[in-house]
Formats: sequence, C-alpha cells, structure tokens
Amino acid sequence: MPTIYSSLNSASIVAYQGEPGAYSHLACKHTFPNLTSVHCATFVDAMQMVEKGEATLAMIPVENSTAGRVEEIYRELKKTQLYVIKEHFEPVNHCLIGCHGSELSDIKKIGSHPQALAQCDNNIKSLGAKNVAMYDTAGAAKFLSESQDANLGVISSELAAELYNLKILQSEFNDTKGNTTRFLVFAKQHKLPIFDPTKTYITSFMFRVRNVPAALYKAMGGFATNGINLLKLESYMVNGHFTATQFYIDVESHFQTPEMQLALEELRFFSEDIRMLGTYLADDYRSIKKL
Repeated sequence: MPTIYSSLNSASIVAYQGEPGAYSHLACKHTFPNLTSVHCATFVDAMQMVEKGEATLAMIPVENSTAGRVEEIYRELKKTQLYVIKEHFEPVNHCLIGCHGSELSDIKKIGSHPQALAQCDNNIKSLGAKNVAMYDTAGAAKFLSESQDANLGVISSELAAELYNLKILQSEFNDTKGNTTRFLVFAKQHKLPIFDPTKTYITSFMFRVRNVPAALYKAMGGFATNGINLLKLESYMVNGHFTATQFYIDVESHFQTPEMQLALEELRFFSEDIRMLGTYLADDYRSIKKL
C-alpha cells in the first residue's frame, strides 16, 4: 500500500486501478463518497489490497456498453478469493483533452487506454489522428500534463482535466451516447442479503462444464425450466487448454430462492469447480434502462 495511506484505517479505503481522475476513481467517489479512494497501478493490485486487508473494497470495471468486456478481469477472477457485494453503472463522458493553447486542429495523435480509444474510434478517425495506446485514461492526462505536447490529445474525464490543469477540446467525444461502464465491488467477506420479494437480485458465479457432448446446454437447462433470466455468460479457456472452458455467469435471482436452488442442482450435475461469487441488489440503472 502507498506510504501516504499507511496511517489510514483500511476499513475507510476503496481501491481502484488507474491514476487519480480515472473513471474508476469517479465510480468510487459516486458510490462511496465517505471512503478514501486509493489508486493502484493494476486491477490485480487493487484486488490484492483487499485480500491483504489494506482496503475494505475494490472497484473493478467488468464491461462497457460500447467496447464490451474487460477481458483481463475474467482471467483474474479464478485467482482471487474475493466476493462480489455490489454492482455500479457509471456513465462515461469521454472528453478530448489538450494542453492550454492547443486547438482541435493541432491534434495529430490521440492517446488513452485501448478501451477508451475503441469507444471513440469514429471520432478519432474523423480528425485524422493517430491512436496511441496508453495504460490508463487518467494516466494519459497525467502524461500530457508532463509532456505539454501541443499535437497530442488524450481521452479522459472532466475530473482528469481539472486535476491535471488541462483544456477540454471536445466534451462527449464518445461515438455512442449513453456510453456506460459496469463496475463490480469486491470485498473479502460476503453477507447474503435477506431476500425481499419486492427487490431484484443478481447472483454471480463461475463454473466449468464437464468435457461431454452438450454439457453447457444441459447445465443451463435448469435456469430455463425454472424461469431464471440469464443476464451474462462469459467463457474463457482454463490454463491454455482447449478441452476445458471456464464460464462466468450473472443471473437475475437471489441465491436462496427455490427456483435458484433447483437450477443449481442441475448445474452441479453437468458441471464442476463451481464457485459462487455473491448475491447482491441489482443497480437501479437496470430498471431505468427498461423504461
């Protein structure tokens, strides 16, 4: 943990990946305004702070409405013993940022995290600028503040422009309006929420299907027959082998409902290595998007 935070109570810290001003930083400020947000170099570092007891929570992005999943996270889930206790949807307003004195016509290169570059691809092409991949959106802003390159623009947040004393050349630089990133909040312990039939819950877990014909189809059958909505299903290879596939899944159900228990019973019959990640309230953003 950085020395500057060594005197803080770990229960007051939420860790995130990126430099100050990153969208993960914004998500922390909006979700946990009373906690101290601590930045880390990598997603793994942020999660390890929680595992080591140096932070109480980690705010981790898992997917974006424009650019899709953050693939690195799903590889790391297998290695961590943390639990998911909350989800948060953060609206993303990408800004094209330059040095003071720079104009839009001066920009020849645009730097940012590859996810942000993908989310602004059409607008970048319309300027005829060259993509420059960087490790982080706010890190790109920090780099620009130090280099003062008049021909370099970076894609980052309004907060980053303010923190690093830079100029917003164009707000809402995203190709798609309503660009949103979904975050999961990880903790070392998980307390199952008391079931309330008037509320919507999500249960997240990982599993590996047995290497038999139609194993995934059969494993998922219990969710269909018990009327449980599948919200997300991600697959990735295990240990570089093509014969065993690990899956991450979000379902719209509380872990303790009879329907969920019946579906899990059928899943266990056709799968192995099942790990429950957590049950938590669905974010209000989901209900708003349904309207």
